[in-house]
Amino acid sequence: MPVNAPKLDTGLNLKKQLSTVTQNLIDALPASSAPIYARLKSAIVNNIANAIWMPEQRLPSESEIVRALGVSRMTVNRALRELTADGVLSRQQGVGTFVAHKKSHSALFEVHNIAQEIADRGNKHSVNIVSLQSVKSNSDQALRLGVRTGEKIFESIIIHLENDTPIQLEERIVNAQLAPDYDQQDFSQLTPYVYLNKVAPISEGEHLVEAVSANVSEANMLNISTHQACLQIKRRTWSGKQIVTSARLLSPGHLFQLFGHFGPK
Repeated sequence: MPVNAPKLDTGLNLKKQLSTVTQNLIDALPASSAPIYARLKSAIVNNIANAIWMPEQRLPSESEIVRALGVSRMTVNRALRELTADGVLSRQQGVGTFVAHKKSHSALFEVHNIAQEIADRGNKHSVNIVSLQSVKSNSDQALRLGVRTGEKIFESIIIHLENDTPIQLEERIVNAQLAPDYDQQDFSQLTPYVYLNKVAPISEGEHLVEAVSANVSEANMLNISTHQACLQIKRRTWSGKQIVTSARLLSPGHLFQLFGHFGPK
């Protein structure tokens, strides 16, 4: 069953809910000469776009749609299957079909302020600061930052939330020479991105993107199931010729996606 999927009432209340949702579907069907599966897809998308159906809302079953519209099961299955492939719906075997969460997305070839991205979607950004401290770099950290082993650096672990839902775990190490006051910042008021870009403006960066599973600790911090598929970005940024920061960003796969655009040079 989807994470945090709503528990529908049983008996008469369930029938009433499904009946209302089925009527919403019928009312939204466009009057056109398009194939019925295309009209069905359009009706579902319109109900979601117009906030008639909300994320995690359960849709009528294939059988219920077949009976309501008087069409073949193959037609209904095609519409639901294609919308599921597009990420509009989420289907769980033996459970039902649900409106999927709209995935947050970030530009693949740019470094953006996550707080601003969330605000641009009309939502509220907040953070849980797990740790923020200065440490002596180990050999791996020194290599990632281009400093000497044992040199002072900063470490931080921050959970970014969108409307109180965790969407990203940020583990970061920072070159203390370039950002000497990093551990004195109030990251509930500004993001590391804003502070670091102010004291050491980004001149270039690199990304490594992978699909990984969350371990127990990560799953607890992100409030997801253990070993749930996640999107991981390992990112380093430079200011001039010096590495400012190396970060690992982990997001639940069902809530996050990357976007890139290519064009003529």
